[in-house]
Amino acid sequence: MNLSTKKSLLGKTVSFLALCQGMNSVAEAANVNFDSAAEVLTINAVTLGDTATELTTLSASLKLISKNPIQFELVEGAEIEAVGGYTADFDVDNLMLSLPEVSIDGFGAFNVSMKLVPDDAITFEVTDFAAVTGGKSFNRIASFPVFLNTDIESETVAEIVDVSQDGNTLVYTDAETGHIGFVDIVNPANPIAAGVVKLDGEPTSVAVAGQYALAAVNTSESFTNPSGVLNVIDLATKTVIEQKDLGGQPDAVAVSPDGRYAAIVIENERDEDLGDGEPPQAPSGFLVIVDLVGEPSEWTLRNVSLDNIADLFPEDVEPEYVDINASNIAVLSLQENNHMILVDLSSGEVTAEFSAGAIDLNQIDTEEEDPALISLNTSAASVAREPDGVSWISETTFATANEGDLFGGSRGYSIFNTAGEVIFDSGNTLDHEAVRLGHYPDGRSGNKGNEPENVDYGVYGSDQYLFVASERSNLLFVENLSTGERQILPAGVGPEGVKAIPQRGLLIAASEKDDRGDKYRSVLNIYQLQHGAALYPTVKSADREDSTPIPWGALSGLAMSKTAVDTAYTIHDSFYQQSRIFALDVSQKPALINQEIVLQDANGLVTAVSADLVNADQTVNLDLEGIAVSAAGGFWLASEGRGTVGDEDRPFETPNLVLHVTAEGVIDNVVQLPQSTNDRQVRFGLEGVAATGAADSEVLWVAFQREWGDDIDGHTRIGRYDVVEQQWSFYYYPLDEATSPNGGWVGLSEITAIDDHQFAVIERDNQGSVDARIKKVYRFDVSALTPLPDVPVGVTPAFFPVIEKTLVVDLMPTLKQTGGQVLEKIEGMTIAEDKTLLIINDNDGVDDSNGETQLFRLKNLLN
Repeated sequence: MNLSTKKSLLGKTVSFLALCQGMNSVAEAANVNFDSAAEVLTINAVTLGDTATELTTLSASLKLISKNPIQFELVEGAEIEAVGGYTADFDVDNLMLSLPEVSIDGFGAFNVSMKLVPDDAITFEVTDFAAVTGGKSFNRIASFPVFLNTDIESETVAEIVDVSQDGNTLVYTDAETGHIGFVDIVNPANPIAAGVVKLDGEPTSVAVAGQYALAAVNTSESFTNPSGVLNVIDLATKTVIEQKDLGGQPDAVAVSPDGRYAAIVIENERDEDLGDGEPPQAPSGFLVIVDLVGEPSEWTLRNVSLDNIADLFPEDVEPEYVDINASNIAVLSLQENNHMILVDLSSGEVTAEFSAGAIDLNQIDTEEEDPALISLNTSAASVAREPDGVSWISETTFATANEGDLFGGSRGYSIFNTAGEVIFDSGNTLDHEAVRLGHYPDGRSGNKGNEPENVDYGVYGSDQYLFVASERSNLLFVENLSTGERQILPAGVGPEGVKAIPQRGLLIAASEKDDRGDKYRSVLNIYQLQHGAALYPTVKSADREDSTPIPWGALSGLAMSKTAVDTAYTIHDSFYQQSRIFALDVSQKPALINQEIVLQDANGLVTAVSADLVNADQTVNLDLEGIAVSAAGGFWLASEGRGTVGDEDRPFETPNLVLHVTAEGVIDNVVQLPQSTNDRQVRFGLEGVAATGAADSEVLWVAFQREWGDDIDGHTRIGRYDVVEQQWSFYYYPLDEATSPNGGWVGLSEITAIDDHQFAVIERDNQGSVDARIKKVYRFDVSALTPLPDVPVGVTPAFFPVIEKTLVVDLMPTLKQTGGQVLEKIEGMTIAEDKTLLIINDNDGVDDSNGETQLFRLKNLLN
């Protein structure tokens, strides 16, 4: 790889210390001196390549600016080549310094790990150096919560996003706070809040034109008296320097590639609560053309009527979105009218118009159940596309995101030519891919499924990419139009705006939903095109016999097979009905769900305990939170109960259960807790189960999430059940104190057997994003402790022996390395044959969650 440009990094964050021009190189030892008092790292003569024809070496001093993960700032040294935007990770226990996915010219180039060699001076010996091979993939490198531009208590929105011409500053709309916000992405892996401009009204869209940001602002008093203005913001001073009346409520603004025109659609949206919510509702919308000639004060506006064109509501246009091609032709989507219009901006004339048409959809889910059930077995005929976002691909073709509104929403995207012909439609594939990745929003099945919201296009090198934002599945579908390959990226909740930045190899997604109480924030996600494999998804599913993907989500437990070294088993919780076990092939990346085992109460054992948990077809609706493979064959499952004894607001409904099921899913044993324990039930119940011993002498171990009635504050229970003797006894597990600035609680989420007397547990708080603090794995040994039975309510309970726990790993650095928000519900864990810890999160069924599922593989922790 030839590096022709050198960049001075003085005063900037750097993450890699030496780069070489020959990628077939071997890295030699590096001498590194760390002054702990000054927190300065000095690197001397780092060399890469003894097979390369040209070498790069470096001597530099760097100031430690962040310890978690480790980041350094260059304070002294010569120019070095290329900047990565990645951070080093130092494993204190194993004295390993890792520099993952080092970047050259915006693309991942290689990975390096170095082992600390004790000496008078700190010396790192290179232990692994590997070039990143394969194709190019977009990977998320950062997630910027937009409250950082206001305050953490504020509800914010990142809706539409654009970028300055130099590619270094993001500009976004925040309609909730009435701001235009700015983010410094000079180092895209470390975005920095760059302030806001307060506007009088609700900003609906923004686009950059040279040194200015053009913000369309809704100032309407009512639906019948709409109004709006165009604010021109100087990007250098971040001040409004000009304001122009738009004569109506604006919805979208676009700037032509040559900077000559701006096009603003004036929607004058309807009142959806008026009558049946259908148009026509006066006044109608129109298009405003802004001639960007001279200073902003000299810019002129021209209105283009769009009335009497669309077939459905010709007197109420309601244009939704606009984009402009290199010939200065604007394409407009008329969502409610299911219509497209082309306008020549130089003349202001409508040059073409046509219906967006309809499509037949098969093998989709059109039913919404509670609890959820994803069933890709229904159809919908003649579904109107009703496009929202639109983007030119060439001078003669454009793409639409078919979100839908009044009568439709075809759950995909289409590509049209300027003659109005559909040259491609994605059909049901986006819904299917959302299901395959555990991102399908079943609560939207009766409406518009994954609901594509917006679309953008960019040329990166020789490849043409189309980006489709799915508002309800919280995904970005990345279509390489040059190769036909598809990649799927996780977004925040409700991705609305998409911005391709090809000149920097970047992609931005603005997600508008924000709810601190539900543990997610409105964010700008930043992705980078890199050499190598995609980092997401980490789990996907294979097809059923009918060629539709196995539906899954809300995974809440993990267990390794005792016979198949690469097979793990996982379960879903009560978000979905018809409880089932999934087989997971972890030899692949992403891991593959290739089997589903639906549980059956064929023997009536669950019915005898709690008939409400059993469906008419003998399937069951359990709240499965733990799974263990039984030495006697089949599985042990932990089902969390519902409700708290004596609580009028959350009354007792179902008990906590431990169930044995056969390999085919038939429930053949139901174990209940002692009555004295059930009488103390709190809704935070069984969260995991482990099994030890031989087939004829199994012992079960269960983790309670939090303390129950009469338990010592800050102590939850570890239950032990002797299967042969059918006896329960208990230990106390001391929980960490909650330290989140958002309050909350701390509890257990999983228990896994290391051997017959040692166990690992997940301990976590109920916080996510920037409020998360405690996501840890602890281990403990019970060989020196004797558990005690419970006593009846009214009798002072025994002081169960207290377990002594030892930290295995703090998961927070790992969770942050995904580049996204810290996930709240880390709930599943198992131990592979090579002692790798496999850890997975519960994505809440994409309900008040971005739906992201991460399967982490952590090595060298239990040796």
